[in-house]
Amino acid sequence: MSKHQLIVTILGTDKSGILSEIATTVSEAQCNILDSRQAIYGREFSLTMIIEGAQSAITKAECILPPLFQRLDLLSMMKRTSHHEKQNLAHLFNVEFSGEDTAGLIKAVTGFFADRHAMISAFRQRTFKDKVTGKDNMRCKFVVSIPSDENVDALESDLMSLFDALNVTGKVVDKHKKDPNENVTSW
Repeated sequence: MSKHQLIVTILGTDKSGILSEIATTVSEAQCNILDSRQAIYGREFSLTMIIEGAQSAITKAECILPPLFQRLDLLSMMKRTSHHEKQNLAHLFNVEFSGEDTAGLIKAVTGFFADRHAMISAFRQRTFKDKVTGKDNMRCKFVVSIPSDENVDALESDLMSLFDALNVTGKVVDKHKKDPNENVTSW
């Protein structure tokens, strides 16, 4: 019997027990949760998960999950998919850059990775006023997975050239190699 998969994305106000109710309902549909990611933004949260089951089980999940989401006051989207692959963790990098907050900066850096078929799995940006110049500055962090056939040294060199052209400073850190200068505090 072939397995089918469904991606489910949910947004709403964070309340205790939501994930338990969703997992129970997925189980009642005779499906399994293959993978999920949750993020909390103040009082709001987002959850994306991929569930798997027989075609009839996925159809049942598509029918019984929406009433649950409505009862819990959650926004949801669902999409069938054909194949789930785990993220390539062998080539996972932290990319950080900072400088003056200018139009097109994020587009240029995300486009750099898109052109190389790299996947950005996490993205965080913070803006602040420079105390000396009074200008709006930004700091950005990405977690990037690059294709295994990509030359890491060439990618890093090209990225540093892009940072220079954009007048920002930045670095690339292989997540599997400990950076001795890494600040372990969160920003």
